[in-house]
Amino acid sequence: VVPPYPPASANQGLSTVDTKLDHYPAGQAALDPAKLTRVAPAAWQTSARSDFSVWPARGSLTGDSALLRRALAVWARPGESVQVSATPGTPAGAPPGPPQLLYAGEIDRTRIVLLYDGLRIVRYAEPEQGTSGAALDFARVDGASAPQSGAVVMDRADGNVRYLTAPWVTGAAVRDLLRPSAAAQRLSRTKDGVTAPFPSPALAPAGRPCTAWNALALTDSGGTRYATDLGELVPAHLTSGSPDAPRETGPGDWETTACSLAAARSHGVRSVNSWEYARQKLPESNGTADWVCTRAETWRGGGPRTLVLFRAPGARAAVVAAKSEVAAACGGRDLRVLAGVRWKSRGGNWYLVAGGSKEVESVSAAGADVAGHLLAVRVARGASVELSGVASGGMEVSALR
Repeated sequence: VVPPYPPASANQGLSTVDTKLDHYPAGQAALDPAKLTRVAPAAWQTSARSDFSVWPARGSLTGDSALLRRALAVWARPGESVQVSATPGTPAGAPPGPPQLLYAGEIDRTRIVLLYDGLRIVRYAEPEQGTSGAALDFARVDGASAPQSGAVVMDRADGNVRYLTAPWVTGAAVRDLLRPSAAAQRLSRTKDGVTAPFPSPALAPAGRPCTAWNALALTDSGGTRYATDLGELVPAHLTSGSPDAPRETGPGDWETTACSLAAARSHGVRSVNSWEYARQKLPESNGTADWVCTRAETWRGGGPRTLVLFRAPGARAAVVAAKSEVAAACGGRDLRVLAGVRWKSRGGNWYLVAGGSKEVESVSAAGADVAGHLLAVRVARGASVELSGVASGGMEVSALR
């Protein structure tokens, strides 16, 4: 049996890939630029689908066969000189057949090719002069809906990101989620749909205080949708509301919780939902606190990032009360959630305050057992306290930690 591609060599580089692969019949079709799928510019207007499969081929280098051949060859077998990255759960193997060409052009003195094979977006990048330092990035995008296929990262440089937008996008802007009252800043786009660069939260230096969080606002016939850069090829779609019926997020939905998105960076995230599931009047007339659950769903289906956030009255940002990478809580399959934090009143007294979703019918902790989904009980500052709840039908609800 002849393998579809030659085995990797310890000395294999970019030029080796270019010359060897053409001798393997099983790989010739996937490596032939002439066989690339090229969608007509107006196909998306009449298609029943609104996803990457109806993106037309754009860019000034779509006719550069040599560039396209290099991109396909490197995808099939990257040499050791090629920088390869793949989001979690994304196979980095060769294309099963001729992929679809989304873009080929030059941005910031870099030649870029974007390809799509029905499962993955693949980005090939090489310097304007030569091929030394070429890069290949993979991102899984199977099952993408229109809101999740509105943009692809073109490049990141000097703390900025720029995108190629979908053909149905009529307007693009950037908005700081921490300042919803500020006007969105319009993003100019080229005739091919490439946005101007703007600061990316994914490139913020580690350890620096979170003082801004930019989101990409894309407008189409369905309204405005928000997405944010989490360090991957496709930005994460932002939604809000109950997980069983999420809605497109609004400018103010992430004002106190946007910085929590940092926990989902480079995790293969498809979408992130923010859900204010409870409001709680605090003891000693200390005002009303908010309980918010954010859940990042991944393209691979597993490994969600769930955070429960508590925002005390007057606080600029919420604090993390609990987190999980395995719990079903806060998801479309299980709306039940319960979490607690130690909180100090203005009078200097310590309490365990707990908030559950409306599915929780009673909460127990520190000897207190109260009906409803909210609890506040005096505790010693360092006391060990077990928190639990009961939902309808007597089903126990474990608190997230």
